[in-house]
Amino acid sequence: MNEFPIYLLVLLVFVNRYLLGLHFKKLRGDAFDRPVSDYQPTVTIVTPLFNEGRGIYDTIRSLLEQDYPAEKLRVMVGEDCSIDDSYAWALKARDESPERVTVMRNRVNMGKRRTINEMVRNTESEIIVSVDSDVVVDRQAVRRLVARFTRPEIAAVGGRVFVSNPHENWLTRMQAIKYWIGYEYLKNLERVFLSVMCLSGCLTAYRRSVLVELEPILENRNLLGVPITYGEDRFLTRQIVKAGYRTFSTLDAFCYTVAPNTLSKYFSQQLRWRRSNIVDFFGGITHAWKLHPLVGTHYLSLGAVLIGYPMVVAYKIFNGSFWDLAVLHLVVLAATAAFYAVGSRNMVREYRVHPLWFLSMAAVMPVTYVLITPLALFTLDSSSWETRSHQGIAPEPSEEPMLPLDVAEPLSEV
Repeated sequence: MNEFPIYLLVLLVFVNRYLLGLHFKKLRGDAFDRPVSDYQPTVTIVTPLFNEGRGIYDTIRSLLEQDYPAEKLRVMVGEDCSIDDSYAWALKARDESPERVTVMRNRVNMGKRRTINEMVRNTESEIIVSVDSDVVVDRQAVRRLVARFTRPEIAAVGGRVFVSNPHENWLTRMQAIKYWIGYEYLKNLERVFLSVMCLSGCLTAYRRSVLVELEPILENRNLLGVPITYGEDRFLTRQIVKAGYRTFSTLDAFCYTVAPNTLSKYFSQQLRWRRSNIVDFFGGITHAWKLHPLVGTHYLSLGAVLIGYPMVVAYKIFNGSFWDLAVLHLVVLAATAAFYAVGSRNMVREYRVHPLWFLSMAAVMPVTYVLITPLALFTLDSSSWETRSHQGIAPEPSEEPMLPLDVAEPLSEV
């Protein structure tokens, strides 16, 4: 097996992510991320909710504490037939601020994207900020997001995500570093050319007019006729770029999310993300040429590595030469940990972990390549929420009966 082409692609991805992106970032200087201070549009924060329990209450409270004019900020929660006490916690937060919080409830389980679409239809705000139901948002986040809409063609601006439970165990420590690296370095090339290809649903602001424009595409997403509900954030971002708009992300607006603390939860998350990556790659091949040449090359090389590198790892395992590859992995991970050690020195101690915890990726990474990627390829038609253990069981109706989707309005305000 000739492994040289794959290693060449891996080198290309590494150079683009760590060296070229950093070079352009420093070349642009302050102009790279220069906000506008006098832009204060009306904002609605939409949060799709499923099986989050007490967490949704904390999320809503953090949203209400935003340093943004209260008369211009509203919070809307779309409850998607949770089977725990999420609905009760959402109502508790609503009852404490009824003039600013709206809770809407799906009559049938619809998934994240269609729930967000329905909330967008029910507001007239200029900017929609999407926030996941398991995060706590920094109180400056909304102000800093909207300040990055510096041009009419910028349609979406994402924030960064920190792990809120980094010291729970070795797995959360590893993920704390992985998140930091991902936002600090891996998106730099895309950010410079205003073509960030995946903005996280944890914290991203959109122009409502663009979401309305793309609604037919977002509402009827499918793979060869099979509806799919995973990877909504990546799919939405790519559709925005495909439509000719610009996307950006800023490190100044941030939130905190709970990282999976067991291998089963972690691999479930990675399986969902890997499906999303695969579908996005094949869906984007046809219009990658519209991107800046550097971004397009980076996008296509990432997809090629995603598909090809698992074959290299599997080949190395079966022919008995895996340990050579494992050493290479350790060297790359050690270099990445060094980036983290230097770059995170000013982080709050509560969220900073020892860099050597990232070396545990050497054990986790081969599993994600050899097992998760093939499994993702054979389960692309999955439509579960994956990490929240949704079993397709709808809750008992509290005020009015659940009706079929083609009969009932999808959301009802309560």
